[in-house]
Amino acid sequence: MTILVAYAPRPEGRAALAKGIQMATTQNEKLLVVNASTGGPHKDPALADGHDTDWVRRELRSSGLDAEFRQLVRGKDAVEEIQELAESLPASLLIIGLRKRSPVGKLIMGSTAQQILLTVDCPVLAVKAR
Repeated sequence: MTILVAYAPRPEGRAALAKGIQMATTQNEKLLVVNASTGGPHKDPALADGHDTDWVRRELRSSGLDAEFRQLVRGKDAVEEIQELAESLPASLLIIGLRKRSPVGKLIMGSTAQQILLTVDCPVLAVKAR
């Protein structure tokens, strides 16, 4: 089976990646790290740039795991992409990073993490950055 990490170029995304590497190592599973965005004319802060994607790929190479990084910009939002991947792999575990947001912030902006927790069928491990 495969451990799936939903990655965003923020401290909580790096925490999810580190936990994914740790879990894949201890469970001897393949690791798939995905960074997803709808794309479009506006810059999405969740979309990793070239420097960050290079860093993720170096981390995966140095882990020695059977690991892959995919960046998906296909017009679907991150929740759709992650849900489809979790089902098609199938994923044994999905790891996501969480950040603290106010209740009003969640109401206005929504919460990708909350949507993932409510829609994905596989177990989800949520980690916070230190």
